[in-house]
Amino acid sequence: MAIRDLTSERLFVEDDLAAARLLELAPPQAHYLTAVLRLRPGAQLLVFNGRDGEWVATLAETKKRGATLTVERQTRPQEVSPDIDYLFAPLKRSRLDYMVQKATEMGAARLRPVITERTVAERVNSDRMRANVIEAAEQCGVLQVPVVEPPAKLDDVLDDWDEARRLIYCDEHEQLSDPIETLGKLAPGPLAVLIGPEGGFSLRERNRLVGKPYVVPLSLGPRIMRADTAAVAALALVGAVLGDWRRR
Repeated sequence: MAIRDLTSERLFVEDDLAAARLLELAPPQAHYLTAVLRLRPGAQLLVFNGRDGEWVATLAETKKRGATLTVERQTRPQEVSPDIDYLFAPLKRSRLDYMVQKATEMGAARLRPVITERTVAERVNSDRMRANVIEAAEQCGVLQVPVVEPPAKLDDVLDDWDEARRLIYCDEHEQLSDPIETLGKLAPGPLAVLIGPEGGFSLRERNRLVGKPYVVPLSLGPRIMRADTAAVAALALVGAVLGDWRRR
């Protein structure tokens, strides 16, 4: 694995990346580089798009309402990341921000808000979630930028589920078995992790989940965690047993 540079400024861009390519930055990104970071022409930074790895780029020109970067050389190829969906009942604003950032850092490939019977915060600001994903990826050297899916009802999600993707369902009612042993019995392949709302799943929802052949109930231990804490705990376990942590 290539060594990560955690001292240089990193910027997410939508454009394809290749040597000698010119990138025209929109006013918000140009303002961030020149007014917030106070970079001047000739300054170097790292850019990535979630597809083409990480590259060194030079600030070539600044304009009143934009800026231009020249892409120079690749520092890291795009990493092959685990195919892990993270499904969660939306939380209130500040805690949702935290959870989205941590899921990005933990290697989730897709973020999928699901509306359950006990979900309190049913409105989801997808643009804000996307901004938090990008910020977390920029700050932590992450190359994979999770896809942010629109919210959907849990029942609809289960109706359309691809049974080739195992669904790890974090269940506070599950017997306190060893979670590492439980995960270790699963074959490699696409995965999903599901965390419910603060009040837990309804009995109807739980019965439907545990009745699915692709669902793997998982205990997170004897303590009742807040949903954002449970997200970190569950994704850490999955990363250690089935994700890319085991290859480090």
